[in-house]
Amino acid sequence: MSHTSRPATPSRARTRGRDAQRLSGADRKAQIVDAATALIAERGFWGTSIQDVAAACGVTVAGVLYHVGSKDGLLIEVLEHRDRLDAEAIAAELDRPVLVEPASGDVSVIADVSLAQFCDALVRRNARQPEIVRLYSVLEAESLEPSHPAHGYFLARQREGLGNFAALAADAPDPDRLARQVLALMDGLQVQWLRDVEHFDLVAEWIAASAGLDGFAR
Repeated sequence: MSHTSRPATPSRARTRGRDAQRLSGADRKAQIVDAATALIAERGFWGTSIQDVAAACGVTVAGVLYHVGSKDGLLIEVLEHRDRLDAEAIAAELDRPVLVEPASGDVSVIADVSLAQFCDALVRRNARQPEIVRLYSVLEAESLEPSHPAHGYFLARQREGLGNFAALAADAPDPDRLARQVLALMDGLQVQWLRDVEHFDLVAEWIAASAGLDGFAR
């Protein structure tokens, strides 16, 4: 019996490659950043290669580097992109602008919200995205090493966060100390939550624990 010949089915990789070519430059970069975010959250920065990201996107290493410049550049793109999304989400939840750049050029302050309001919104936001919280937790630990490409980023982020918290706690007995306690409590609870997401209610534990902080009033 004769068989009608059919064109060979393209491999999955070739199909993905053709689909990848249809993306605009902005969409391609967004795809790369999303893929890198998931991989770094799972493996850490040192355990993720540009080849891993390229394979996840169905493009070449050169294609990834065209959009981000370097592996270090990709990491910063991932972090800054997530910061922008989080700021937008919290602003929407609080129904007001979150960050205002003061005329003095000093650290940004939060507009028209209390420390409790802002922190509660932040914890609720984080509770909906364990993968992103895991990404930041892994990178914060890795970047304690001064040679890590995100060392400066996390140092600046910590200083800005503490400054923002202290500004919101201006009426507390010791705003700077309260800011440090709030950040430490939030980070510590998140690590416990990440180890047992299904059985640890991050929002409830945060509300209960933060109520005991001196000067942290709801």
